[in-house]
Amino acid sequence: MATRLPTVKALAPKTVVMKAISSQPKLVEQVTQAVLDEISAGGLKPGTRIIQEQLAQALGVSRQPVQAALMLLRNQGVLHDAPGRGLIVAPLDAGYIAQMYAMRAVLEGLAARRAAETSAARAARLGPPLIEAGRKAVTAGSYTRMIAADTRFHELLYALSGNTLVAPALATHLTYTQRVMGGVLGGDNEKPTDIWDQHEAILAAICAGDGDRAEALARGDITEASEFLVGRLGAMAAGLLRGGSKCLRGCVRNGMATSADNTAHLKARWKASAYRWWRRTSSSPYARSAPCSAAGSCRR
Repeated sequence: MATRLPTVKALAPKTVVMKAISSQPKLVEQVTQAVLDEISAGGLKPGTRIIQEQLAQALGVSRQPVQAALMLLRNQGVLHDAPGRGLIVAPLDAGYIAQMYAMRAVLEGLAARRAAETSAARAARLGPPLIEAGRKAVTAGSYTRMIAADTRFHELLYALSGNTLVAPALATHLTYTQRVMGGVLGGDNEKPTDIWDQHEAILAAICAGDGDRAEALARGDITEASEFLVGRLGAMAAGLLRGGSKCLRGCVRNGMATSADNTAHLKARWKASAYRWWRRTSSSPYARSAPCSAAGSCRR
């Protein structure tokens, strides 16, 4: 006799009950960006203690999104735990910056090359407004706007490359990069203008379809930014640069450098000394192998 299988009753589809998504994640993002902007602009300096209640009151929000935002910034290296003090603004790490920017130089060089090879027409349409926005931010003297404009320009390169892996690969470093850019953009009287001159040259190479030149310029842009910031950190540690580049300009006003030649000499001395400091103290593998000629004569 054939075996009779048991009857299987069809199950009615189960209704899944889910809670409606609130706007909390959006609020956390806004709080995170607000705190990051304040740090990047120099309002919250390295070593400053971060107090949740004060931030919540200043931003007009509850403590919950502030707490979530601070945990994100801690995980991304912008804030550190300090025994007995809670969270503080983390100091910039020259070795980590050098390594991060070395990685960015490779990926952004790739993005610029691919953009030139595949998206010249789009670059010609979308790029100029970003260059204009960046120059306007410089004219306005707003470092927050400069950083935002710079970020949008680099994000455009990622999009124009057509490589969907470039942006996600750099996204994990975006927050720390914005923090670093505050130092890059605010560290020298002429640096913001230089940055947008460089960006305009990169865009011109992309629009011309010149992949070789676009990649070289993009790599150079990131490498120079890295060297500038690492040098500035070294100069501050060596006591040659107090309060950003104000010391240099103040020395000029006070008669310590009364000519263009003397001013250039002070700048060269600062750069060479800062570069030697970086080679001696940085944990970056690039520090020991970097050529001394990058900043003039170099003695170990």
